[in-house]
Amino acid sequence: MPERIALLGSTGSIGTQALDIISKYPERFIVEVLIAGNNLDLLVQQANKYQPDSVVIANPDHYLQLKEYLKHTNIKVYAGNEAIEQVVSSSTVDIVIASIVGYSGVRPTIAAIKAGKKIALANKETLVVAGEIIGKLVRDSGSIIVPVDSEHSAIFQCLAGESGNPIEKITLTASGGPFLNLSEEMLKNVKPSDALKHPNWNMGCKVTIDSASLMNKGLEVIEAKWLFDLTPEQISVIVHPQSIIHSFVHFADGSVKAQLGVPDMRVPILYALTSPDRLQSDLPRLVLNECKTLTFSDPDTKKFRNLSLAYEALSRGGNMPCILNAANEMAVEAFLDEKIGFTQMPEVVEYTMENSLYSPSPDLDFLDVTDSSARESALSFINKLQKER
Repeated sequence: MPERIALLGSTGSIGTQALDIISKYPERFIVEVLIAGNNLDLLVQQANKYQPDSVVIANPDHYLQLKEYLKHTNIKVYAGNEAIEQVVSSSTVDIVIASIVGYSGVRPTIAAIKAGKKIALANKETLVVAGEIIGKLVRDSGSIIVPVDSEHSAIFQCLAGESGNPIEKITLTASGGPFLNLSEEMLKNVKPSDALKHPNWNMGCKVTIDSASLMNKGLEVIEAKWLFDLTPEQISVIVHPQSIIHSFVHFADGSVKAQLGVPDMRVPILYALTSPDRLQSDLPRLVLNECKTLTFSDPDTKKFRNLSLAYEALSRGGNMPCILNAANEMAVEAFLDEKIGFTQMPEVVEYTMENSLYSPSPDLDFLDVTDSSARESALSFINKLQKER
């Protein structure tokens, strides 16, 4: 029987690419639930095209309009966060693709884990914010998490067949984003439109800005710690502008494995849905003799301070990664709104980390409090920076 999929964040970059993949394998997958935040028009288009059992819009203000648009269908319509958590836990769902960006994706993903679902995880914030809690829930529920991020998918694939073989370390590759070769002085004047021009990947606005600031790589470092049970010292980052090698695993005997491919998120999405199987696809192929140069360099953590701040948050543990994430979400939003400059984003994160209540072992409710208070602290500093501009 085809596996039934609930797609958290169906209107986002990962969500739309996941639907493209799912539509190519109708004998293997059925779209059971579509879930979106605010993009009503696209959600309606998707619902009419894929005819899921139900759709959910997170913003309840859109409920009546969504219901009106779909009144001539048999699709069930729901709204609000509680409804999201209920539908992803439903017995009619086999796989949950967790692709809501940011902290708002944490609770729904946890609900799906508690229900024992297979999770194709693209919402890195779930593990960044609540990695220790998630680990226990996965063990208790029997849920399976398969990473969608290209770097973590690469590590996941390199570890296939290596059970029991000790990992020395892993290396996550980073493209370096559009500003890799700009000076610190030049970075002060870049605009959101400049930062959104990623040289290799097709991603949503928030992730693209994070990639430009290297915060995306910092969040991936924290995520990798929980996915693969590593210490911070076992996770390194290398800049690889061509985005052909997606990550490396270094083994105790000196061997190194790498996973290569074209920079297309549909490849790791497909593998997350089908692993350990590999289905025939029409996705672009890597032609090695067309790869004229593959280069590598150390990240400049002085110029891109977000990466070092992420390592600091990981080392401190507790609710510090939650504080880091909340502050960064606020900083990215402020930068996109042109309230602060590009180089001021790490200032917001650092200020919030230094001025938030630290807890070494928070529960989920305390993480909610942490997220809220960190956003307030970050906003106050953003307002201060804006007045000084």
